[in-house]
Amino acid sequence: MAAHLKKRVYEEFSKVVQIPHEEVPTKKLRLSKPSKSAALHVDLCKATNSTDALQYLLQFARQPVEAESVEGVVRILLEHYYKETDNSVRLKIASLLGLLSKTQDFHPDCIVDDVLSIIGNEKSHQVLAQLLDTLLVIGSQLPDSPSVRLRLVDVACKLLSDTYFGVRNKCLQLLGHLGVVDAALTSDGPGTSSGGTSPLTKASGVRDVQSIISDYFADQDPRVRAAALKAMLQLNERGVKIHQIIYEQACRLLADDYEQVRSAAVQMVWILSLLYPESIVPIPSSNEEIRLVDDAFGKISHMVSDGSWMVRVQAAKTLGSMKLVSHHFLEQTLDKKLMSDLRRKRTAHERARELFASGEFSSGRKWADDAPKEKLDTNTVNLIASGACGAFVHGLEDEMFEVRIAAVEALCQLARSSASFAEKCLDFLVDMFNDEIEEVRLQSIHVLREISTHITLREDQLDTVLAVLEDSSRDIREALHELLCFTNVSTKECIQLALLELLKNLNKYPSDRNSVWKCLKFMGSRHPTLVLPLVPELLSTHPYFDTPEPDMDDPAYIAVLVLVFNAAKSCPTMPALFSDHTFRHYAYLRDSLSHLVPPLTLPGRKQVFGLDSVGSGSTSGSVESAQVFLQQSLNRISAIQTLEAPGAQDLLVFTIRDLQRLGELQTELAGAADFCASYLRCQLLLMKALQEKLWTMAVPLCLKQNLTATAATQQILEETYKLEFMYGGLENRQLATIHHVRLQARALQLVLNARSRQGLDVLIGSCEKFLQDVDSFHRMFLTELPHLQGTFVEKLLELMPRLSSCEPVELVKILQTTLRHSGLLQLSLPQQIHQATANIIEPTGESDNPLRFTSGLVVALDIDATLEHVQDPESTVKVQVLYPDGQSHVIHPKPSDFRKPGPTRRRLITQVYLSHTSWTEPSQIEVRLLLAYSSSPSSAPKFGWSDSTDGLQPAEAAVEGTIPFSKPVKVYIMPKPARR
Repeated sequence: MAAHLKKRVYEEFSKVVQIPHEEVPTKKLRLSKPSKSAALHVDLCKATNSTDALQYLLQFARQPVEAESVEGVVRILLEHYYKETDNSVRLKIASLLGLLSKTQDFHPDCIVDDVLSIIGNEKSHQVLAQLLDTLLVIGSQLPDSPSVRLRLVDVACKLLSDTYFGVRNKCLQLLGHLGVVDAALTSDGPGTSSGGTSPLTKASGVRDVQSIISDYFADQDPRVRAAALKAMLQLNERGVKIHQIIYEQACRLLADDYEQVRSAAVQMVWILSLLYPESIVPIPSSNEEIRLVDDAFGKISHMVSDGSWMVRVQAAKTLGSMKLVSHHFLEQTLDKKLMSDLRRKRTAHERARELFASGEFSSGRKWADDAPKEKLDTNTVNLIASGACGAFVHGLEDEMFEVRIAAVEALCQLARSSASFAEKCLDFLVDMFNDEIEEVRLQSIHVLREISTHITLREDQLDTVLAVLEDSSRDIREALHELLCFTNVSTKECIQLALLELLKNLNKYPSDRNSVWKCLKFMGSRHPTLVLPLVPELLSTHPYFDTPEPDMDDPAYIAVLVLVFNAAKSCPTMPALFSDHTFRHYAYLRDSLSHLVPPLTLPGRKQVFGLDSVGSGSTSGSVESAQVFLQQSLNRISAIQTLEAPGAQDLLVFTIRDLQRLGELQTELAGAADFCASYLRCQLLLMKALQEKLWTMAVPLCLKQNLTATAATQQILEETYKLEFMYGGLENRQLATIHHVRLQARALQLVLNARSRQGLDVLIGSCEKFLQDVDSFHRMFLTELPHLQGTFVEKLLELMPRLSSCEPVELVKILQTTLRHSGLLQLSLPQQIHQATANIIEPTGESDNPLRFTSGLVVALDIDATLEHVQDPESTVKVQVLYPDGQSHVIHPKPSDFRKPGPTRRRLITQVYLSHTSWTEPSQIEVRLLLAYSSSPSSAPKFGWSDSTDGLQPAEAAVEGTIPFSKPVKVYIMPKPARR
C-alpha cells in the first residue's frame, strides 16, 4: 500500500504541463544615415580658430548632401555665420549657401530673409559680393516667384553705390538675370557713374532697369563697365528689347581702353543693329543721316583694326552676320581707299552759292573753273570712318591666323547672299590659298566651294588655285578637287591647264586617283562646250592616220576619258570625233567605273545601261510608285496567317526577292527595302524552325533538324542586331518590333536548349535570363503594347505571374506552345530609313603584285573608305584583318583619321600595320570594316523557383558585338624570312 501511495505521489509530481509558446515579436533594425547637419555642427564646434573652421568647411564642400539634410545644414551655417568674425570663413559660408541652393528638391525661398538680413549688416566688400552671388543663385532657382525676385533686384539697386567694383559687378549681373523691364525700380542714384540722368528716367527716383544699367556704362572702373554691358546683353537673351537710345552709348564704348569693354560693346552694337536696322541715326559733326545697320557695320568694321586680336576676331565674325547692310558699305570693306559713294557730295547749288559769296568770277568757259578745289576733311564728311575702309583686307592680312580664319568665314557668309560681292571678293579668297597656315588654306578652299555658284574663275585665278595641288596635305588636295568639281571656268585654256595640273597631281600622288577622276567627271559635265575643241588633242586622234591605242591601265588616260565622256553626255557632236578603240574603252569603263562614266547614245552602237542609269532617270513619280509597291508588299504579308506553311514560306521568299530588287533599282528607298527584307528574312527563318515535323518527333530522331533550328535561331539574333544598329531613323515602334523578334528567337533558343538536356542548373539560369528579358521588354516598350495585340509578347505578359512561379520544364512547354501559335507582327515603316554603309576605296584588291616585307617586322597598309549614315563613327567603326591561317586582328582607328565631307558622310583615311611569320608563297588577306554595337543592359527581379543564386548565370552588363558592313577586300602579301 505504501509503495502504491509513493508511486502516486511521484506520478503527480512528475506530470508534464505544456504551456503554449507565445511568439515574441522580432525587433526590426532601422538603418539611418548620419545627419550631415549634426556632423557639420560637431566639426564647427571643435574648431578653435578661424583656420580650423575654414578647413572643416572645405572638407564639407567636397561631400555630397542629401536634399532632406540641406535645410538643417543651412541653419547650422547661418548660425555659425552670425558668430564668425573672420572674413574668409564668412566668405566660404556664403559660397556654400549658394551651392546648397542648387540642390534638387530644395526650396531656397526659406533662406531669402536670412541672406537679406546678413547683407544689411555685412561690412566686408568681398563677402558682400559673394552674398549677392548667392542671391543670384536663389533667384535663378525661383523663376515662379516674382515677388522674391523683385526684392532681390531692389537690394541690388541699393548696393550699386558701393565703392568696391566687385559688389557693383554682382549687382549689375543680378539686374541682368533677374531684372524685369516692366517693373519700376527705386535707385539711390547713379552711384559712381558720371553719365548724369538717363533719358529713360520715368519719374523722380523711379527708374527703368535698362536706365539703371546704362548709367554704369560710364563707370570709372572698366570691369564695371564691362559688367554693365554684359548685364544689358543678358537682358536681351531673356527676350527684353533693348532701347535704341543705348546705341549711342555703346558706340562710345567701342573706343574704350579696356579690351573686355570693347568686346562687349561690339556685341551690343551688333544686337541693336538687328533690332533697329532701318532706324535713321545722324552722323556726328554733319547734317547727314544713315541707316543704323549701315552705321553699326562701319563702326564694327573699324574694330577689325583693334589692338586686341580677340576683339578683332569677334568683330570679323560679327560682320559676317550683318546681311541687311547696304551694298556700297559692303564693298568698302574690300578697298582701303575711301570710295566716292561714302563721301558726302555737295550739290551744284551749294557750290554756286559759295562761289557767289566769295565775290570771284570765272571766264564762263567752264563752270567754276577758277574756284578753289574743295578740301575734304575725312573726319567730318565721310559716311564711314576711314579706319573702317578695307576691313576685310585688314582681316585677311592680320598677323594672327585666328583673325584671318574669322575674316574668311565672314566673307563666305556675306558672299552667299550677294552674287556681286562674291565676284569682288574672289581675288582676296584666292590669295588666301597661299597662306602659311594649313588651317587657313583649308578654310579658304571650303569658303570658295560654298560660293562657287556665284563665281567664274579667270585663267590667272585658276593658276593660283591649281598651285595648291602641290601641297603635301591630303586634306588640302582633296578639298581643292572638291572645289574644282563645282567651279566654272571661263576658257578652254583653263580646262587644259586644270587637266594638266591634275595629271601632274595624279603622277605625284597616286593615292589621289579616285578624287582626281571624280573631279574631272564634274568638270567635264559642267563645261562640255569648252572640252569639245580639245577632244582631238586629248585623245591623240588624227583625221587621216591611225594613232596607237593607249594603255587602259594608265590612270592618266582613264582620267582623260572620264573628262571627255562626261562632256559628251551634253554634247551630241562629240562622239563623231572618237576613234574605234575609244568606243571599246568606253564600253570597258562603263562596266568597270559606271559611277564615273555616264550612259551615252553612240551612233550605230547599242546603248549600255546600268543600274545607275535607271536610277538617274527616275523622277519623283517613280519614287512614289516605288513607295506604293513597298507598302503593298508589306500589306501582302498580312495574309500569311491564312496560308499553309509551304505557301506562307513561298510568299515570304518572293517578297524578299522583290524588296531586294527594289533596293537595287531605287536608291532612295534602298534603306527601307533592305530593312523590310531583313525583317521578313527573320520571320522566314523563324517559320522554318517552328515547322510541324521538328516538334512532333523525339529529339534523337531529328538531331539534324534540331541543329538546323539552332543555327537559324543564331542567325535571327544576328539579323536583329543588324536591324537595330545598322539602320538610322527608326522610331520606337520599329525598335519594339525588332526586340519582339529577338525575344521570339531567345524563346526558341531556350526551348532547343531544354530539348538537348544540358542539365537542370543551366536550364534554371536560362529561364531566369529569359524572364529578365521579358520584363525588360515590358519596361522599355510599355507605350507600344497596344500595337502588339495577339503577338507572342502579349501572351507572355498575360502568363507572366504563372511563368515566374512555375517549374522550368513547365515554362519551356508554355513557351513552345505560345511560339507555335503566335501570329506574325506587321511591320510599319517610319518616314525615312538610312542604312549605314561603307565602301573601301583603297586598297582596291586588284593588284597581283604582293606586298612584301620581312617576317617579324611590320608593313603599313593604307586604308581609304567612305562611310554613309554611320552614327558616332569615331567609337563604332573598326578595321578587321583576316589572315589565311585564321588569325584575326581588329584595329580601332584614331578619331583624327575621320573626315567629315558631308552631313551624313564620313571619310576614313588610316593605316593598318600588318605582321606575320614567314610564308613560302604569297597569299591573300581580307580587310573589311566592322560596326561595333553594345545593347542596353537588362535587369529584373528574382523569380520564384530558386531561393539561392547558385548555378545561375551572371547577368550580362551589355551584349556587345560587331557587324561587317563593307565588302571584304583581298590584298596579296608575302612575309619573307629575315636575312642572316
